[in-house]
Amino acid sequence: MPNIHFEMFPGRTADHKPDLARELTNGFVRTCSGPGDRLQVVITEVERENRGVGGELMANK
Repeated sequence: MPNIHFEMFPGRTADHKPDLARELTNGFVRTCSGPGDRLQVVITEVERENRGVGGELMANK
């Protein structure tokens, strides 16, 4: 069963997440010809203080 794990900063509304899951699924089906009805999308919200880029936490940028 295919899975997409998507991480993003918090702040999107509950209304955005179904659209995101649908668009990720549609993109997968378009590019990989996979079974969209079995694809799992996991959305994880990561706080800025828990993500670093270039040795610096995003909370400090």
